[in-house]
Amino acid sequence: MDIAIARTFLEVVKTGSFVAAAESLNISQTAVSARIRSLEEQLDRPIFVRNKAGARMTPAGERFYRFAATLVQVWETARDTVALPIGREALVTLGAELSLWNPLLKHWLLWMRRERPNIAVRTSIETAERLVTLVEEGTLDAAVLYGAQRRPGLIAELLFEERLVLARTTTLNGQGEPIGIDWGEDFAASIRAAFPDGPNPAVSVSYGPLALDYILAAGGKGYFREGFIRPYLDDGRLEIVSNSPAFAYPAYLVSSEKTDPAMLPHFREGLRIAAAEPF
Repeated sequence: MDIAIARTFLEVVKTGSFVAAAESLNISQTAVSARIRSLEEQLDRPIFVRNKAGARMTPAGERFYRFAATLVQVWETARDTVALPIGREALVTLGAELSLWNPLLKHWLLWMRRERPNIAVRTSIETAERLVTLVEEGTLDAAVLYGAQRRPGLIAELLFEERLVLARTTTLNGQGEPIGIDWGEDFAASIRAAFPDGPNPAVSVSYGPLALDYILAAGGKGYFREGFIRPYLDDGRLEIVSNSPAFAYPAYLVSSEKTDPAMLPHFREGLRIAAAEPF
């Protein structure tokens, strides 16, 4: 199937209309309609319902969506691998969860630039579930995840282990409300076991750095990666709540049995060095 057709399908889904998709792709609305019509003929199913409000997927379109995304990603990976930038001998592709990018993968990118200048790099930020799928499909060589993903054909290597600690601000409003932070299902289960009668937090945030910015501005406490908040502990803006439980938070390098083994040392060595950098 023409990759342009898959891209057009995804753009209609993203924008919600044929008109907006045409503007985004810089083609005519007629061209968008023709591509979608061709796709529907190939699938022998209607994939969009069009009305005055725009376009929405039919059940067939919803089933096709993940395949379209995979087709485009596999094509882009193949294109990047074949058409390497000048001066590069190979390409490595690495994904990570959002909470791992700052600063771990920033340090890794700098390490790759310094130590492996002949290697091209492509990176992705996705959810853990999506990253595992991309590794399984071969779109990514590897991914860095909190929590091992146990699936047939995947290999999970422990990179390092952090601690989640309960920290609070040290200003007058340091005793403010606790904030809930999404550190995954294992952490949630540990919190319920440690604080079975604890109330649900009034404010919950799914991204640790945003939660930290919030309590520094408003006061309060929450569980954070100890390495990430070390500068704030050192300068006195935060303190660890005494006698509070801490929880292990291991990070894994997840690859596939099909991953080129020559690529893995670039990840292992660089990421372990990056993890040792001051946060």
